[in-house]
Amino acid sequence: MKLVTTWFGTFIVDDEGQIVEKMLFPRNEKEIANRLELIDNGEILAEEEELAGGKELEVCEKRLELLGSFSDFQQPDIKPEDFGFSLTMLNKAMLSRGRQKVKASTSPDEQIVQAIRTIDDLTKIINLMSERLHEWHELNFPELTRLVNESQYIELIEDYGDRISILNSGKVSIKDSLGADVSEADAGAMKILASSLQTTLRRRDEMETYIVSRMDEIAKNTAYLAGPLVGARLISLTGGIDRLSKVPSSTIQLLGAEKALFKHLKDNAKPPKHGVIFQHPLIHRAPHWQRGKIARTLAGKISIAVKMDRYGDNFIGPELEEQLNKRVEEIKKKYPKPKKKGGFSKRGGQHRKPGSK
Repeated sequence: MKLVTTWFGTFIVDDEGQIVEKMLFPRNEKEIANRLELIDNGEILAEEEELAGGKELEVCEKRLELLGSFSDFQQPDIKPEDFGFSLTMLNKAMLSRGRQKVKASTSPDEQIVQAIRTIDDLTKIINLMSERLHEWHELNFPELTRLVNESQYIELIEDYGDRISILNSGKVSIKDSLGADVSEADAGAMKILASSLQTTLRRRDEMETYIVSRMDEIAKNTAYLAGPLVGARLISLTGGIDRLSKVPSSTIQLLGAEKALFKHLKDNAKPPKHGVIFQHPLIHRAPHWQRGKIARTLAGKISIAVKMDRYGDNFIGPELEEQLNKRVEEIKKKYPKPKKKGGFSKRGGQHRKPGSK
C-alpha cells in the first residue's frame, strides 16, 4: 500500500489507486496553509504519522522515508470535490501561505533601510521648506537671518509678533527693518510654513531616535563603532546587513562616494578617500592629510563589527574602539604635518624623489 498526501488530506491507497484509509485536513485555509508550510520545510505531518501507524507502506516523497520505503510511483488522481473541498479554498490557502512567506522574509535590517531613507526624504523636505521660509521672510525682515541661528529663526516666525522686536531690540527690530511691512495675512501664512517645518524637524528627530534603538538591537557592534546613523546608512547603501557583511573593507570605506569614484575612473580626477563614514567624528575632525588613513582603519574595524553582528552574538564594540583609537593616535604622531609636494630647494634646484633622474 502507498501513502499519499494532497493539499486537503493524507490517504493510504492500494496498488489500484483505491482509497483504503484517509485523514482529511480541517476545512480552513489557515490550517491548510500551515500544513503546506510544514511540507515545504520537509517535515512529517501529524496526520501522516498517525495514519502510517507502523504499517508497511511505500512513499513517493523523500521527507516521508521514515514512514515507508521510497518509490517513485505516480500518485492517483484524488479529487478534492469528492471530500467537500474546493479550489477556492486552495486559492485562499495559497494566499495565506504567501503572506506567511513575505512576513518570514522581512528582516529587521530592511526596516532600518526604510527608516534611513525616510530620514533622507525628510531632510530634503526640510531643506526646501527652510529655503522657502528664508526667501519669503527676508522680504519683510532680511536682517533676522544674521542675528539668530536656524532653530531660533523658525521659532520666532512660528510665534510671530513682538518676540522678534523684543529679541532684537538692542540690534535691529522688525519695525526698523529695511524690508516691507508685514500684514496679518502675510504673518499668518509664514507662521503656517514655519509650524510645518518645525513639525517635520520633530518627525525627523523621532525617526533618528527609532534608528538608534533598532540599531542597538540588530547591529550593536556596528552602531557602537560607527554610530547608529552612519551604521544604518551603510546598511541602506548595500541593501541589508547580510550584503554589508560580505563586502571588503575598501568598499565600506567608499560607500556613498560612488560619483566621485566614477569621476576618478572616467576623468582621472582625484580618487575619493571616504564616503559616508566621513560623518564619523574621528574622520571629519581630523586634518585633511590624515583622513584617508583614518578612514581606511575605521572601515576595517567596521567590517569586523558587521560580521560579528551578522554571524556572531558577542559584543566587541569597546574592544574594536580601543584598537581604532590606538591606531588613530599612531597616525597622528606619524603624520603631524601634510606631506610636502614637489617644489624648489633653497639652492634653487627642484626637489626630486630618491632615485629619480
